Amino acid sequence: MVVTQENVAVNGSRRLSPQEIADILRERIRVGELKAGDRLPTQAELAEEFGVERGTVRQALRALQEDGLLTNVSKGSPPRIALPAPTRGAPQPTMVGLAPRLAEAFAAPHVRIDVVCHTSETLMLALGEPLRLIHEGSIRPESVDVRVLLPSRTIQLAFPVSVAGGEGDDPVHKRWLEMRNAQARVLRHNLQALRSTVGVDVRVTFRALPFTPPVKLYLLNGTEALIGYYVLTERQEEYESRTLDMYDALGSTSLLFSFVEQAGQRDAAFVQESQKWFDALWETITTDLTLS
Repeated sequence: MVVTQENVAVNGSRRLSPQEIADILRERIRVGELKAGDRLPTQAELAEEFGVERGTVRQALRALQEDGLLTNVSKGSPPRIALPAPTRGAPQPTMVGLAPRLAEAFAAPHVRIDVVCHTSETLMLALGEPLRLIHEGSIRPESVDVRVLLPSRTIQLAFPVSVAGGEGDDPVHKRWLEMRNAQARVLRHNLQALRSTVGVDVRVTFRALPFTPPVKLYLLNGTEALIGYYVLTERQEEYESRTLDMYDALGSTSLLFSFVEQAGQRDAAFVQESQKWFDALWETITTDLTLS
């Protein structure tokens, strides 16, 4: 590197460049000295450590953010080491892959989560991780807006359905409806509790779809889309002292495929079109959903 006047400290020693500071911090992350979720020191502390101006530190932090290694740069508090994104070539089951992506999304100051699913069980469970981080003070969003599209209670579901068929007082449909409502109520309660416990502005809204969604979709802050296919299987479940034979899907085992806006034109288009699809459903053919 060429040593210019800007790179020379008062005592004549060479100052580190933003790239060199970024490389030092990158190595600390690589070897585990700085772990995912950890806060970095303040810009003032880093400037003192490296003997540079704060502007130099800011440039280094922005470079690390562009590499996906930091979150919350220039948000008024020290940035955090980013949680690892799921490996693009190895989709993970929803129950495994969703929680860390939600935790990353909840590190933003204004959180927006849009979901299309069959029930909200997996979402309810996966939210445990970001909620834990909020309550312990590791992350603190200013607002959280969650919108969930679920099948309407009035439609004839494509699944789950009884293997033998049947209409009228269908126990399979009754079981699904009880699950849908109970899980959605818990989800809403856990999120709205953030308002009273830590002062986060929270809004949770449900609307009813006039069809059975064949896939589950999670849209995170308008920058990432996670999609998984519901794969049907024949299975049994005990319900009200009887055995139900049904065709159903276990959503928690559906593989999630991640599309990130910053990953390139193809991924960005998928995220944008998925958001358009969700917004169009929300604003047109869906209806108010009553959890009863």
